Amino acid sequence: MFQSLTEKLNNAFKFFRNKGKLTEADVKAGMREIKLALLEADVNFKVVKDFIKMVSERAVGAEVMESLLPAQQIVKIVNEELVKLMGTTQAKLTIAPKPPTVVMMVGLQGAGKTTHAGKLAGMYKKQGKKPLLVACDVYRPAAIKQLQILGEKLDIPVYAPGDKEKPVKIAKEALKLAEKQGYDMVFIDTAGRLHIDEVLMGELQEIRKATNPTEILLTIDAMIGQDAVTVAEHFNEQLDVTGVILTKLDGDTRGGAALSVRHVTGKPIKFIGVGEKLDAIEAFHPDRMASRILGMGDVLSLIEKAEAAFDQKQAAELEKKLRASTFTLDDYLDQFAQLRKMGNIESLIGMMPGVKPGALKDAKIDEKQLARTEAIIKSMTVREREKPEIINASRKMRIAKGSGTTVEDVNKLLKQFDAVRKMMKQFASPGGKRGLFGKMKLPF
Repeated sequence: MFQSLTEKLNNAFKFFRNKGKLTEADVKAGMREIKLALLEADVNFKVVKDFIKMVSERAVGAEVMESLLPAQQIVKIVNEELVKLMGTTQAKLTIAPKPPTVVMMVGLQGAGKTTHAGKLAGMYKKQGKKPLLVACDVYRPAAIKQLQILGEKLDIPVYAPGDKEKPVKIAKEALKLAEKQGYDMVFIDTAGRLHIDEVLMGELQEIRKATNPTEILLTIDAMIGQDAVTVAEHFNEQLDVTGVILTKLDGDTRGGAALSVRHVTGKPIKFIGVGEKLDAIEAFHPDRMASRILGMGDVLSLIEKAEAAFDQKQAAELEKKLRASTFTLDDYLDQFAQLRKMGNIESLIGMMPGVKPGALKDAKIDEKQLARTEAIIKSMTVREREKPEIINASRKMRIAKGSGTTVEDVNKLLKQFDAVRKMMKQFASPGGKRGLFGKMKLPF
């Protein structure tokens, strides 16, 4: 995420290093580099102009002139201005005082409306809500079927009378059903177009008038860069959207949309789509996103993911086992299962401070290796999992055959397990290290 922008900004910051004091000329020259970095990241020109002006005014001021480390102060100012640019504080989804909360999903075709209607419904179901998905896209082939498949996967009902009904009527009937059957959240998936047109806007305005939605969320593909601003402006003018969902942000190395939309429309980014899985959606935090853009990591989001995925009771039992040196291969497998719940491993590593942008570019995390690990452990007997030291050459051959792997794979796993057991025992010891990994009980 934002790899290209992060690298360019870090290169721009190098200009300020090794300077005892910053003159106005130094600031001007450095800001030129930051300006180029933002423009190359496809950030809207007006946004770049306003941003550079704000940073320059603060950078030339006394707060930098009196600083012993001007380069660090510049990074601090840029970070603070990035946060302001993206909205300062998290904008949460508004929940209607009287159910149901109606969320109308709008946007161009291909932006990910249908998928993210499902993702949002799934997110709020986990929070104890009772959501209903509504299929109002009667034009795109298989749109209704796509929503129904998502509903089945998430175990969320879908109101879909078919493509013969008018979208406005479908939306009205869905609200009646929600009130009657006690659904407290309704997500309306509307039709998109390949471009903005009057027919699309007219229909959306009719649905808005008929349902009086609590939220109108504009779904924008982050990969379209500058065009995101044009799309956001048009939809906002016609519908007065309440917020934005930026999708495909995991593939956006530039960051133009994330940095432009809020400033141009005045409407907050509320959620971001960060992958294909149905739980790959996050609330948008301007401060955390600024930290990621500047290559500082995102520890808070990482910890939140860990807390959501990890069973606290299981973690306490694990610590007892580590202290008693009874950590088994079954426990090791459980840790991997919980780690998987947190999402894409590469994106998790990218949230860690100190990981340089592009460091993982050619170092792909082999998700298949986790499956091989699981197969090897499940091919062992109960006693072998409890006491791996009894696994001799003949046992290794049997385990390799049973798991469809090689003896070399089995040896590698046993070696890794031994190293992890020693490390985790160190974390669990009374005087041991108590860092981020110790708190989160991660299996590495």
